[in-house]
Amino acid sequence: MEIVHVYTKLRSEFGRQCLFSDRPAELLVDVSPDPNLALQFIQKTRRDQAMQASRDMSEHQVNTERFESESRGINHLEGGWPKDINPQEMEQTIRFRKKVEKDEVYINSVLQLGSIMEHCIRQNNAVDIYREYFEDEDEVEENQEPPSAKTINVFSDPNELRRTITDLSWHPDGARKLAAAYSCLEFQKSCRGLSLDSYIWDIENPNKPELTLKPASPLVCLDYNPKDPHTLVGGSYNGQIVYWDTRRGGTPVEVSSVEQSHRDLVYKILWLQSKTGTDAFSASTDGQVLWWDVRRLSEPTDQLVLDPCREGNLDRAFGAVSLEFEPTMPTKFMVGTEQGLVVSCNRKAKTPAEKMVCTYEGHHGPVYALQRNPFFPKNFLTVGDWTARIWSEDIKESSIMWTRYQKSYLSNACWSPVRPPVFFTVKMDGTLDIWDILFKQNDPTLSLKVCDDPLYSLCLQDNGRLLACGSQGGGATLLEVCSGLSTLQKNDKSLLAAMFERETKREKILEARQREIRLKERSRSEQSREEEGGPEVGDDSPHQLITWTEKDFFSLVEAEQRRRSEREGRGQQETAVCEEREEKNETTSAK
Repeated sequence: MEIVHVYTKLRSEFGRQCLFSDRPAELLVDVSPDPNLALQFIQKTRRDQAMQASRDMSEHQVNTERFESESRGINHLEGGWPKDINPQEMEQTIRFRKKVEKDEVYINSVLQLGSIMEHCIRQNNAVDIYREYFEDEDEVEENQEPPSAKTINVFSDPNELRRTITDLSWHPDGARKLAAAYSCLEFQKSCRGLSLDSYIWDIENPNKPELTLKPASPLVCLDYNPKDPHTLVGGSYNGQIVYWDTRRGGTPVEVSSVEQSHRDLVYKILWLQSKTGTDAFSASTDGQVLWWDVRRLSEPTDQLVLDPCREGNLDRAFGAVSLEFEPTMPTKFMVGTEQGLVVSCNRKAKTPAEKMVCTYEGHHGPVYALQRNPFFPKNFLTVGDWTARIWSEDIKESSIMWTRYQKSYLSNACWSPVRPPVFFTVKMDGTLDIWDILFKQNDPTLSLKVCDDPLYSLCLQDNGRLLACGSQGGGATLLEVCSGLSTLQKNDKSLLAAMFERETKREKILEARQREIRLKERSRSEQSREEEGGPEVGDDSPHQLITWTEKDFFSLVEAEQRRRSEREGRGQQETAVCEEREEKNETTSAK
């Protein structure tokens, strides 16, 4: 069946009739291009515009109000007695008890409650709720995540003129508060409008400090009391020691007198382990280590002058920059100096000469950081130039481990309180390096650019998870370290103990070898002196030493001249031989 569509329309509305036929192509019009019009042509400027088809997303953070808790106590008074009986009178209470015990209601109540209590006791004996059922099974190790650290908050100096954060200290009861000392240590950079205040920050509120500490001079260092979280002590730019009780506000409770304080700025102050919890000691670049009782800061309780000759002369004393005190070693402490030395001291020694036990030399600049390993107290970490070094108390000639020289100056370092092989360093280019010496020795495990300003201070919280870095621009950056770097691993202690022991043995062997070489060189020099008529060992006459040195010098010059003349004679002989050979060759060729 054919499908037909019928159009119905008047003939007059159709227009001219179309006549179609097959014929070849025919050129009707030929319009050639006009060059004059081409000159007037303006090319359209192209414009590229990116289009995003997906929906724009944004991330927002909201800080909820912190829950405020209060500590309240309840005094319990013994009650339940009749009004006519005084609980304080022993005879009345005994008489009343005998009367109640004879009552039938009391006997029935005890019998009824006894069966219930017996049932509960039997139930507790049948099921041990404290039993560990899976203690023998090994823990399944979680997947090792890559080392990382993220910034949580930044606490900026609220003043217009920003100052350097020279020291940081965590609140001992949890990671809720952070104390920061602000001062300007650059030479001739301080001005009149510079603030003297330091601050205590609540880590959940970076907008405003929780408490403002108001010292008479800018604080260079401070430290929370580990036994009393409300008290902290600080060292000032003018050498004074300042003591605060935060319950009394930001005004100092005690301040040491200028006459009895340090003569230069106090670089470090630490609390000591004592029964009263009020003892501290401080170090300054004036060459003194002073002990204090914060209850009475009118004068120090003890003093040590870091004189290398052990004579107590303050004019030639080493300037102290860092301090280290380990509570497990109450009589020992260590001092890092401006000259790159680490001085090991004993406080209980009888004389000042015996207090300075030994020195460790290995840095080209001031030792800005000094800390013992919390798990291996015999090994300690130092930072003093472009390297971080790990030392052993048994090796005094050299460190047992060290990092390669960095491009930027290292300013501070500290051990992890949780993982023995992990330590942290900060540099002047604003970089934080996290080292795991069991994993890598030459390069840091994680290197993180914290800010553009140089980093000066570093402080790690006791749980090893939160880390605070203080910069020259007055910003304290709070970072959270990943669990892999803040959780104790299975074999960390044993592996690090083996590593420290191995490196210590190696350094002892090298030290013994160096000692042998020095002895041999000394014996050779003594023999040469005796043969050449030099001064005897122990003869320290300057005239004889100069005479022997001149004689030795001229003898070396004469020996060198003889050697050169012999070389020239040999060269002339070789030249003559070569000329004779050439003449013979020419003669034979002519024949």
